[in-house]
Amino acid sequence: MQWLNPMNDPRVAYFRSSVGSRIYRLRNETDRTRGASAIEWAIITGILALIAITVGWVIYRRVTAAANKINVNNGPGSG
Repeated sequence: MQWLNPMNDPRVAYFRSSVGSRIYRLRNETDRTRGASAIEWAIITGILALIAITVGWVIYRRVTAAANKINVNNGPGSG
């Protein structure tokens, strides 16, 4: 009749203790500040990536515009 009460299963007890310890850590005040700084780092990284992409795009456009201004004469045997 053990199978009628799955709460006595060791795997369920382990799962419940794991979830309980994680909930305790999440409720602890010091762990919240660590998560906030991780979010701040993610935002800063996103902003820096956006700036890098914008600078790369501007450089690409300027190089492409300068390359399109170059006149290429037809060489020997082209005609």
